[in-house]
Parts: sequence; C-alpha cells; structure tokens
Amino acid sequence: MLKVLRARLQQGHRTLPFPGQEPVLPDRFRGLPVVDLAQCGGECPRCAEACPTDAIRVDGTGIAIDLGRCLFCTECEDACPTGAIRYSAEYRLSQRRRGDLLFDGQTWVAAQALDAASRRLFGRSLKLRQVSAGGCNACEADVNVLSTVVFDLGRFGIQFVASPRHADGVLITGPVTQNMRLALEKTYAAVPAPKLVIAVGACAISGGPYRDHPEVHDGADSLVPVDLYVPGCPPHPVTILDGLLRLLGKVGSAAPRDRV
Repeated sequence: MLKVLRARLQQGHRTLPFPGQEPVLPDRFRGLPVVDLAQCGGECPRCAEACPTDAIRVDGTGIAIDLGRCLFCTECEDACPTGAIRYSAEYRLSQRRRGDLLFDGQTWVAAQALDAASRRLFGRSLKLRQVSAGGCNACEADVNVLSTVVFDLGRFGIQFVASPRHADGVLITGPVTQNMRLALEKTYAAVPAPKLVIAVGACAISGGPYRDHPEVHDGADSLVPVDLYVPGCPPHPVTILDGLLRLLGKVGSAAPRDRV
C-alpha cells in the first residue's frame, strides 16, 4: 500500500488545466486551415482538385473551405504551388450551425453558447448517450478518452450514460449508415425532451469520405436536428471538449479572429 501511495504522489496532478490554460498540442496537430491571400488569388484550382471530399471551392473570387467535409489530410497544402494554404494550431473548431462551417480561410468565430434557458437546464449536469453510427472508431476513441483522468469530463458536470432514457442528449459519430439509421432514430426518440444532439467528426457532419454513398445518410442532421458540430477526422479531444464547454457557456465566446 505504501508503494502505491508513493507512486501516486510521484505522478502528481494528471488532469489538464484546460480551459484555465491553453492546451499544449503536439507539433503534428492540424487545426484550422488558413489561406494567405497574398499568395492565393482564388483562381488556382489545384487545392480543390486534390481534396478527396470536395471540401474546397475556388470560383475566381476567393476560396471557401467546408470544415464539415474537411478531413484535415493536408492534400490541399501539399498541392498548393505557392504554399498559400497551411494548417494552424487553432483547435476551437465547433459551430452551432452547419452553414457556419463554411470558411473563407481568414476570419473565424467560435461556436456560441445555448440560450440562457437551455444553459439553466443543461449547464450544471449534462448526460449524453453516445451513438457510433457506422464510425471507424477514431472519433469514438477521442470521445472515450474525455472520461479519463487526463481530461476528466465529469468535473464539468458532463457524463456519458448507458441508456438514452437517462440522457439529456445524443453524441453521434460515424456517417450514419443505413444499418444504423433505425438505432439512431430510436435512441433519439428515447431521450426525454428537451434534448441536445452533437455531431462529432466529418462523417457525422457530412458523411466524410463516404459522402453520397447509397448506404450512407451523409451525416446526422439528415435524420435528427443537430445543436453542435465538431469538425475533424477525428477531432482532437481538446476540440471536442472545447465545443461542449462553449455550448454550455462554460468558456467565453470568442470574438472574430483573423488567421494569417
């Protein structure tokens, strides 16, 4: 027992100080893609042609990136002849509305919180039922790690529960395959109203690399209303946690920021 206590003391405090302090992200982290307009005239199509999910549109007047489709694979970065596109360390990627995930490569505003009445209902205790709707297990793994001592999701009053009847909302991963459609619909119906729906990952938002496949429903909002979109393939756990906290108003709303 003494050895166990000594080892625990040597380990120290293992929980991240986020959101009180900025997270330390790995050098290989791929956050918000940004565009240097001085090097990109909005006419070269190479980045759009290289994108495996058609997440980039170039129309001669500028560039638009759909973060709901983006896999953060850096194919566009590699294809750009001028190096105008790069991936920043910006991890605050969540949005409340699908349309807000359309990004011009410059100005980005983080997700806004729920209204005051909803924050009173869910702000102190939010129970979520997680549904893997045909996912590859990458997003599922990054959701699961939030319950470990490192991220300690429970300190914010957020927990995952086994039954939708005990939940306040549903967190969905995966592209919603036809085989999982009924399961998702039944899970959503079993959650008592009022309820929240959170779509995590490119697949749950748009179908990801499986978009337009006949056995895929191109994301959760084709079947259920979504209150928070968390882009990524998969999203980093800090990105997911930041989105949840912003939804509940536990971190301040960010002002528009220009990324260069």
